[in-house]
Amino acid sequence: MAPGTVEAGLGERTVVVVEKIASSRWRWRVCSVVFIVSLCVAGALLFAWYWNKLTFVYLSSDPHNTLRQISSKAKAAIHLRKRDFSKNFKGQVEWKNDRGPAFAQGGFKLQDNKIIIPRTGLYFVYSQASFRVTCNDEDDNGNAGRHFTPLSHTVLRFSDSIGGDASLMSVVRSACQSSAHEDSTRIGEGWYNALYLGAVFQLNKGDKLWTETNQLAELETEGDKTFFGVFAL
Repeated sequence: MAPGTVEAGLGERTVVVVEKIASSRWRWRVCSVVFIVSLCVAGALLFAWYWNKLTFVYLSSDPHNTLRQISSKAKAAIHLRKRDFSKNFKGQVEWKNDRGPAFAQGGFKLQDNKIIIPRTGLYFVYSQASFRVTCNDEDDNGNAGRHFTPLSHTVLRFSDSIGGDASLMSVVRSACQSSAHEDSTRIGEGWYNALYLGAVFQLNKGDKLWTETNQLAELETEGDKTFFGVFAL
């Protein structure tokens, strides 16, 4: 065989080896990307399934009992009820965790009417304020016309990471709103409104959560209808 032929053969084999190495690396990278994407998709589907299950359970039953049951099964959770006949905190519902279905576990604490987050992580925060408002057809000055009562309920957070207070979530609603047909039947009656809040947040160890509510005198007297809680995910 001529020298040129040997060199050509060696050159061809060298080229083939390089192509195989490059092809193997490319395949490995593609497989890695596909694996990572699959994990992300699986995680997203799992979270969506859990969230839909939680939402379905909440919507299909009593919110207070459902959230209390879910919280009680979490390793870290707190569920609070409204304390009766208390005026120690201006503009706030005073909470208690020492009676009935109220509880705190997994490092959660209630201090100065605020929930203290035990460790950094994802948490589901929820609260409900229930009102029983008496509707009438006059405003505070005796002028004719339907008098709307504004209701609001807010969950706030203090964190060293943000250096101050911030609203986590809030809801505002006007009580005594109705259609023209209902106006005549609602005057003088108790108008029931439940303001519910609930969402997932990334919280830090030592964060403080509390609520602010207007129209405290109009709150429903049954304690189970007004509550505040957090549980770890």
